[in-house]
Amino acid sequence: MKIFLAGIMQGSHRDDQVLHDQGYRGRLTQLLSENLPNADVYDPLANHSDSINYDDETGRDVFFRHNRMCGQVDLVVAFAPEASMGTAIEMWEAYRNGRAVIAISPLAHNWTVKFCSHEIYPNLESFEAALVSGQLRERVTEVLAR
Repeated sequence: MKIFLAGIMQGSHRDDQVLHDQGYRGRLTQLLSENLPNADVYDPLANHSDSINYDDETGRDVFFRHNRMCGQVDLVVAFAPEASMGTAIEMWEAYRNGRAVIAISPLAHNWTVKFCSHEIYPNLESFEAALVSGQLRERVTEVLAR
């Protein structure tokens, strides 16, 4: 199963050299790898750890390539503890292409989260419980079977 790990990076920071805490990425990658058979997790930050320093041409290429990827993977897991425009676009691309979208976000009333997710978990703990129980895998299988 190909999984794209979407999530807040710069968010609404005005300083172009500041990222939100990215610790969630390692935890999610580990949880997904341990609980989903054949999980192939793509973490965009792991492959582009210096992306905040990219020139415009490189940044544009990576941005659009990642958005295309979201329409091709099986599952997008979107971590959005607050609004994130990049994450919203990734969710949209996956959703409109019939891919499964799982959000980890307290923003259940935000329209992007609400209408572009097949499941919404308010935090990492509830996501982990659903993943370990098999509930999340069942939901992803159901979405992909449509």
